[in-house]
Amino acid sequence: MSKGKLAKFADMETYENVFQYPYSVVEHVPFEMQGHWHEQYFKNDNPIVLELGCGKGEYTVGLAKRYPDMNFIGVDIKGARMWTGATQAIQEGLKNVAFLRTNIEVIDRFFSPGEVQEIWLTFSDPQMKNPRKRLTSTYFMNRYRHFLIDGGIIHLKTDSNFLFTYTTYMVEKNHLPLDFRTENLYGSTHSDPVAAKAASIQTYYEQMWIDRGLDIRYMLFHLPHEGELVEPNIEIPLDDYRSYRRDKRSSLETSK
Repeated sequence: MSKGKLAKFADMETYENVFQYPYSVVEHVPFEMQGHWHEQYFKNDNPIVLELGCGKGEYTVGLAKRYPDMNFIGVDIKGARMWTGATQAIQEGLKNVAFLRTNIEVIDRFFSPGEVQEIWLTFSDPQMKNPRKRLTSTYFMNRYRHFLIDGGIIHLKTDSNFLFTYTTYMVEKNHLPLDFRTENLYGSTHSDPVAAKAASIQTYYEQMWIDRGLDIRYMLFHLPHEGELVEPNIEIPLDDYRSYRRDKRSSLETSK
């Protein structure tokens, strides 16, 4: 039987690799480590990489194990799920991984300018009815600019054709530098090291989606600080499948 939510929350209160600020969206709770992650937590100057919407933290931990010379922080509001990755990191002695429990809407309150080098968005909710909530929308991209280095990297790995198409239009509309893009990451052998890195780690649910015949899409682009970001004004077909705990939730066929 799996450990209960209350027990998991109690565990995480004692975890040195977990920082919990679940109410920061309504209260501007000061975060004293903002701008000091390197010296106060990681104790090194290695690049910091965020996974936003990390869920159980499988990808965050997987990246930390594969790239020991980089620091990784998984961010999510669902603490009971985050417990899995945080516990694994402690059990395996991974010092280059941390978890931040908070709302991604206020992620810029936890990092200072230039403190983060890369962002991973892995299987984010496509938010087909609400552009503002999409993690590649102008609303969020402008927040990333507050702490991501100029021209910092954003990885998008998704099973959602809607989110992938929307992000493609965002990149094109705003002339963001695009290094790599594929609509089927596992459909062929990519010699590109960028694709190999993205394909090297699979989460439990990602494997479920692959087993169901869903293509996994991936792109890597850069986010310069200069220039006003604008939303693409294009109708996009909604996803026509039901993914894990997710469906169209709409009678509409397309959305912007």
